[in-house]
Amino acid sequence: DFHDVTTIYSSGGAFVAWKQDLGQAVCWGSADLGGECSGIDFRDVTEIYGGESAVVALKKDLGETVCWGKSHFGGMCSRIDFHDVTAISNTGGLFLINFQGFTTYYGSPGALVALKKDLGQAFCWGQSYTGGECTWTDFSGVTEIYGSGASFVALKKDIGQAVCWGHPDFGGRCSGIDFHDVTTIYSSGGAFVAWKQDLGQAVC
Repeated sequence: DFHDVTTIYSSGGAFVAWKQDLGQAVCWGSADLGGECSGIDFRDVTEIYGGESAVVALKKDLGETVCWGKSHFGGMCSRIDFHDVTAISNTGGLFLINFQGFTTYYGSPGALVALKKDLGQAFCWGQSYTGGECTWTDFSGVTEIYGSGASFVALKKDIGQAVCWGHPDFGGRCSGIDFHDVTTIYSSGGAFVAWKQDLGQAVC
C-alpha cells in the first residue's frame, strides 16, 4: 500500500517506502539487503539512508537509529552512539557517519574510521577483520590515517611511530617498521609503502 508514502529509498537489492507522517514504512526486495523491516519501529524517524547492502533509519532528535540488512555492511549498529550525529553518507558499501567533534574520516572497502585528532580518539566500525575494530588502538598523537583494502595505518609523524590494525596479511601488522622521518604513506589493495622523502628511502 503506497498511500501516504512520502519518500522511497533503495539499497543494493531492496526498497523502503517511508510514510513519514504516519511513522511507518514498507520494505520489499532481498531480505538480506534491507527488504525485510516488519520489526522496525519507524516512529520519530527523521531521515533514512540506503546503502549497498543495508538501510539506516536515523532518529536525530532522540540520538537513536535502527539498522537492518547485512550486518557487515551497516546493518548492525547497536554499539554506535548516534547522539550528536550531523549526517550519514554511504561509501564503499558502508555508512559514513559524521559526528560533531570528529575531524576526519577514513575508509577501506570493509571498514571506516572517524578520528578526533585533538583528543587522540577514534571510532571504527564495519568488518572487524578489515579494520572495523580498533578498541585497543592508541590514537594519541596520530596525525594521519591511511587505509588499504583490509587494514589501516595511523601515523604519528611527530614522534616517528605508527599503529596498524586490520588483516595482518594486508598491512595490519607493522611492529617491526621504523616510521622515523616518514613523510607520507601510500597504499594498494593489500599493502603499504612508507615514504621517507627527505632521505630518498621507503619501507614496504
